[in-house]
Amino acid sequence: MKKIFSCLFIIASTTIIFSCKQMGKGSGEKPDALAINIDTSVNPADDFFQYANGGWIKKNPIPAEQSSWGIGNLVIEENLKRLREISESAARSNAATGSPDQKIGDFWKMAMDSAKIEADGLKPLQLWINTVDAVKDVKMLVSTVAGLKKIGSSTLFSNYITQDDKNSDVMAYKLWQGGIGLPEREYYFKTDSATINIRNEYVKYISRILIMAGDDTAVAATSAKNILALESKLAASSRKLADLRDPYRNYNKLAITDLGKSGSNIDWPAFFNASGITGIDSVIVGQPEFFSTLDKLLKTVPLRDWKSYLKFNLISDFSGALPDKFGVAAFEFNKLFSGAKERKPRWKRSIQSSENVMGEMLGQLYVKEFFNEKAKKRYEDMVEAVRAALKTRIEQLNWMGDSTKQKAYSKLATIKKKVGYPDKWKDFTAMEIGKESYLQNLINANLWWHNYTVNKLGKPVDREEWDMYPQTYNAYYNPSNNEIVLPAGIFTVPGYRDEELDDATVYGYAGASTIGHEITHGFDDEGRQFDAKGNLVSWWTKKDEELFTKKADVMVQQFNEYEPLPGYKINGKATLGENIADLGGILLGLEAYKKTEEYKTDKPVAGLTPLQRYFLGYSLGWLGHSRDESLRNQLLTDVHSPAKYRVNGPFVDVDDFYTAFNIKPGDKMYRADSLRVKIW
Repeated sequence: MKKIFSCLFIIASTTIIFSCKQMGKGSGEKPDALAINIDTSVNPADDFFQYANGGWIKKNPIPAEQSSWGIGNLVIEENLKRLREISESAARSNAATGSPDQKIGDFWKMAMDSAKIEADGLKPLQLWINTVDAVKDVKMLVSTVAGLKKIGSSTLFSNYITQDDKNSDVMAYKLWQGGIGLPEREYYFKTDSATINIRNEYVKYISRILIMAGDDTAVAATSAKNILALESKLAASSRKLADLRDPYRNYNKLAITDLGKSGSNIDWPAFFNASGITGIDSVIVGQPEFFSTLDKLLKTVPLRDWKSYLKFNLISDFSGALPDKFGVAAFEFNKLFSGAKERKPRWKRSIQSSENVMGEMLGQLYVKEFFNEKAKKRYEDMVEAVRAALKTRIEQLNWMGDSTKQKAYSKLATIKKKVGYPDKWKDFTAMEIGKESYLQNLINANLWWHNYTVNKLGKPVDREEWDMYPQTYNAYYNPSNNEIVLPAGIFTVPGYRDEELDDATVYGYAGASTIGHEITHGFDDEGRQFDAKGNLVSWWTKKDEELFTKKADVMVQQFNEYEPLPGYKINGKATLGENIADLGGILLGLEAYKKTEEYKTDKPVAGLTPLQRYFLGYSLGWLGHSRDESLRNQLLTDVHSPAKYRVNGPFVDVDDFYTAFNIKPGDKMYRADSLRVKIW
């Protein structure tokens, strides 16, 4: 729940890949990275996304184990192979106890030992199952929840430690809505056939897990229905996706002594004590109405239902580390959201699990081999070029007053860039990884992370820390640190070395969709509310705020019109920040690119002008396609628009796009000038 704005949407089962075989000619010469993907049967003035990427999409159907397929995965897939090599090497190394190689190697061996996992059954989890079974009252229930959260099974609500929105130099404890098993509150209330089927299948899945855990069939069936009912009540008091993007409304700071005044069923001091939280005098509550409802439900819902709820969540959360019947049950249910036809092979699941708990440890070994200083320098310089482009655009704004502009310059100048990998690595010495069991390793790792995070309370904020790993195919803007974080993985174009790519491709692919996008997040509808020091404070004049909102509303309406699936439209309000960042990134990347010698020379490559190649380079970053199940889930749960609309949506607002591809009135990609979004 940490407040960061990333340039990609992330769905756990979604990975995207690209076939290297498509990239080489028989002579061994590589084809142009952009021209090879074009669908020449499509008019770019009708559907630019399909024109730019349709050639590749037609040749690359979605594999059975995937929910989406496109560019992000050649990076992800190649990195899985690299991390497998690192893990296998570590497993063979007989490394000293406590060393990174020992931890990585033992985690890998235990995760891959399917025979031991099957033989152990539920034994590695039995202590915790017994703890749940022993719950006698609400006080014990809440205390047990605290313990479950520490080992990696979060129920009832969400809680985390992060910077205080209004005082970024201080780490704060936050309470947030949660406790539901379906991906988003709307799944509990929509009445279309697909969503009704998901709710029905969810009840079956809960029942199946409880039966495999030893419950009587009839008892499990009743418990499953009751769990859905109680989660529906939690969902009813949960705020909608768009409403969670209002930083002021979701900031309610309370003294510890006032926390229990809205209800008496949660013993907060006991919960904090069981969680290892000491010495705090206040908490930030995101959604007070949710906690009021939860407090009442703890009294009105029978204890047996709460215990079944905890047990189901515990087993479901660790299903991937239990005998295959549990993992298969989880996969079969999650297919409703991903559309994947086959479960990923164990080695891929093991690497992804390893990354989840020790991704930075793996990253230390990764960057030694796969990210050179020349590439790092290229993208650090590009950040500065894009930063300068935004300064120029702010200077030219006719709707923003000078007072706000001066503060915007200050914020822009102080945005910190982190490129490639951290300068300082975390110390994982205390993380206990051994050969007892795969599940125990997960529990130990989760306990380490819990203690690591809790230890931040009362300490100075570490502004050098990264929240992504070097090998990650993603990036983010953190408003509390006023920083952009750009892992090495995000710059990779599959099949090509960095030096083989022309500036048009790189400025579109990385300068716009990553660097410009993340910098713009500092000035989108949410990020703009944080100042240069990362504090939630109003630094705009009232007039400028009103003008910004009026311009942003044009984008809300534009995206509300898009309907990727029948009956499922894009939520323009929920996706506003990402849509603003996409458009801003495109404009900033282009402004920076226009200052390069390549653009000024205006020499075509593969029959494409530099300006055309820039827009194609940006489109390359969103190459891919998704199954309907995955797309439907994204539309309900994600603040990012689907890939096609991250291309076609902002392009219709960019004047240079009309010039590059001769877009005219009557074309499907044409949008009247008066309707185009013009913010940054």
